Amino acid sequence: MPLQLRFVTSATRHGDLPPSDAELALVGRSNVGKSSLINALANRRQLAKVSNTPGRTQLLNLFELPGGGTVVDLPGYGYAAVPMREKAKWQRMIEGYLLGRDELRAVVVLVDAAVGPTANDLETLGWLRSHDLLVKVVATKHDKVKPSKRDARRRELAERCALPTGEVLWVSAAKRVNIDELRRRVLTWLDDPT
Repeated sequence: MPLQLRFVTSATRHGDLPPSDAELALVGRSNVGKSSLINALANRRQLAKVSNTPGRTQLLNLFELPGGGTVVDLPGYGYAAVPMREKAKWQRMIEGYLLGRDELRAVVVLVDAAVGPTANDLETLGWLRSHDLLVKVVATKHDKVKPSKRDARRRELAERCALPTGEVLWVSAAKRVNIDELRRRVLTWLDDPT
């Protein structure tokens, strides 16, 4: 059953976002597929704008569920076709949101399954954990990993993220792999993320 996500607003400061009963943040590299995953969760094509150019998400984008929970799509880290000073502003905006948003229950870190955790991914995970933020890891682009390599890649990816293998959910927005399970987990994490 698709999540009935609806776009509410975009903002440059967490204080400009409307209150929420409970919130999840989505973070990941600029081309990890955050927008495609939001669209797959909602079973809608253009709820979140998808682009081939990394760095198109430049604001805090808030999506609401009918029950009152919210999901916030954050700008991606890593390569983006924007000036460095703009990326520095994003970093301040993202850190301000992550450290200042009382409604935040968990941060869902998206890692490209085909690439594995990059230095930026590991740095982000370390930063989130150092600030005692609850982290959930989802591996995107499951379909880009050859079936013969998936078991080894699952173990390696989880180990590098310092998690048991079963705690990393593998998904594919393009092929709809494990999207129903991710929908279930999103609702669970909003209700009780531990």
